[in-house]
Amino acid sequence: MAILRYAGPIVVVLLAACGPKAVGPAATPPARTDEAPGAVARYGAPRTLGIDVAGMDRSARPQDDLYRFVNGRWMEETEIPTDRSEIGSFSILAMEAEEDLRAIIEEVARAPGKAMGSEARKIGALYLSYMDTARIEALGMAPVRPDLERNRAVRDRATLLARFAELQRLGVQTPFAFYVAQDAKRADRYIGYLSQSGLGLPDRDYYLRAGEQFEKLRAGYAAYVERLLALAGRDDAAKVAADLVALEKQLAERHWTRVQNRDRNATYNLHTVEERAALAPGIDWRAFLAAVGAGTAGEVVVRQPDYLKSLDALIDAVPLATWQAYLDLKVLDAAAPYLSRDFVDASFSFRGRLLQGLEADRPRWKRGVGVVERALGQAVGKMYVERHFPPEAKARMQELVANLMAAFDEGIDQLEWMGPATKAQAKAKLAKFNVKIGYLDKWRDYSALEIRPDDLLGSLRRAARFEHEDMVGRLGKPVDRDEWRMTPQTVNAYYSPSLNEIVFPAAILQPPFFDLQADDAVNYGAIGAVIGHEISHGFDDQGRKSDGDGNLRDWWTPEDAAAFEARTRKLVEQYARFNPIDDLHVNGELTLGENIGDLSGLTVAYRAYRRSLGGQEAPVIDGFTGDQRFFLGWAQIWRRKFRDAELRNRVMTDPHSPAMYRVLGVVPNMPEFHAAFGTQPGDALWRAPEERVKVW
Repeated sequence: MAILRYAGPIVVVLLAACGPKAVGPAATPPARTDEAPGAVARYGAPRTLGIDVAGMDRSARPQDDLYRFVNGRWMEETEIPTDRSEIGSFSILAMEAEEDLRAIIEEVARAPGKAMGSEARKIGALYLSYMDTARIEALGMAPVRPDLERNRAVRDRATLLARFAELQRLGVQTPFAFYVAQDAKRADRYIGYLSQSGLGLPDRDYYLRAGEQFEKLRAGYAAYVERLLALAGRDDAAKVAADLVALEKQLAERHWTRVQNRDRNATYNLHTVEERAALAPGIDWRAFLAAVGAGTAGEVVVRQPDYLKSLDALIDAVPLATWQAYLDLKVLDAAAPYLSRDFVDASFSFRGRLLQGLEADRPRWKRGVGVVERALGQAVGKMYVERHFPPEAKARMQELVANLMAAFDEGIDQLEWMGPATKAQAKAKLAKFNVKIGYLDKWRDYSALEIRPDDLLGSLRRAARFEHEDMVGRLGKPVDRDEWRMTPQTVNAYYSPSLNEIVFPAAILQPPFFDLQADDAVNYGAIGAVIGHEISHGFDDQGRKSDGDGNLRDWWTPEDAAAFEARTRKLVEQYARFNPIDDLHVNGELTLGENIGDLSGLTVAYRAYRRSLGGQEAPVIDGFTGDQRFFLGWAQIWRRKFRDAELRNRVMTDPHSPAMYRVLGVVPNMPEFHAAFGTQPGDALWRAPEERVKVW
């Protein structure tokens, strides 16, 4: 689960991935084992074990390595597909959803008699335009020539900033980003935000970190920039590419780190137009906001004030010709996947092969499905729900969520480190949680979006402008509490601090996360812990800073805040000891929110599971007690394999710990795990009681 910064509110999500079918045993349905004779679930029918026993490594001891015990054989026998950087529980489900979407999209595309302007016609037209490679090849780089000509028209600071605004409307990266979201301190209104941006590599550290791997990546990026410029017809591409990488390094040196950007207080700096003028006097903010479509914005939240201040000076220090080339690069980089084959190959060679370690690009139909999803996600999602989401799944999820919420409420009462005043505030916040399951009640209206069957890049630009105009159009309007930040076909979940809500799209509500036929213990250890994780995000080191109405304010007593921080500091230290690859360690501060979510989510899910038994003991199934099955369910959902390049990237940029540590970092802190498996001093997962961390 991660805090996402984008053209919308801060959202905490469960990170997932999309891609092709798995290779090896994971491509087939998991093996199931019947319950012990006579064992009947309280829902009135026998339940299956819900664990892929064929993927287990019985030679490992759960007391030493629960992750390998549950997933070891799967890890050994499953190959990462050539067009993927990883494979795991999330991505396997996402691949299945991708196949489902392909069937829907291709059926819609082939269907005759689609009404003009209908969503079905737009879906079909966009997909077919992406699949029309003959036309795309014939066009070459013609679709971006007008953009490059507009870049040539930049003649001074004013026209450069106007061009930044214009490109932001089209979804093209510039050195700073403007977006509209809920005001973190006044959650009943929308406000504009300004944030650092502008880097072609994944993070500032890719420009600044020493080491052979990073030198290789920087050289690869320079070669990619040179290739794009050469394809665009520049005969000085090598020299210009060196200048552009140097420019981006200067931007990177001014960027805040990912840990700094997690601090919701530090990144909330409310400025009037006059105050922004004092911060960056060389930027005509009124003109920029008008150009970006937000001329009515009187106040803006500046996330990294010193970055904007230093950028103001950098704009003058860098030659105008370099800025023009920078604009060309951003236009070409954004458009490359949708242009002729030479551009596509250049983009894949760097972003796929070098950055992610991929061996092959994704088949074109998969990329086409992604194109439609990004532009018309809810339109496709409506069809997906009709075909693939059973009503009984939503009903059982509602029961699970209610039980988890009650268990979290009980857990607040039991916190020995929190005083009565803060407990009352925490319970009040929990009582105001909103829960969304499956799909939207009100679907998106795409009637204003124009899709042309003979204009792929133009359609995508109009889709970006459609999203941008919808976003800036929120200024001055009431906050829409019905909207979703994910489509129902997304294998994911999230918590929104400003809306104080947890959301579970339809596609995650299936095995191994949620199995209508499985034993309750496994479901509580899987989807129950995911639910608990999202609830816990409302009370992690950043989510706790908002109240029940979504407003960023301090509702903690100083003593309770200090006690919380002491506990979470221990969690930072525990995770910082993990060394996934090379000399890279897990960043305990960057991953703190997700680690709190995992630990607290699994803790509350266990409490809810025991609560669901009504004082009875669960039967033993296939030799496992109910408590043991609970922890097996948690370990199973985190099975995942990464390519080395992807793992490095995740360790540096992802607020989630690598998958295995989402198991091995959590369970040693839980007395219930030690009791379930009878761990003893000397076992690898043994942790002395005084060293265990409990937050919620």
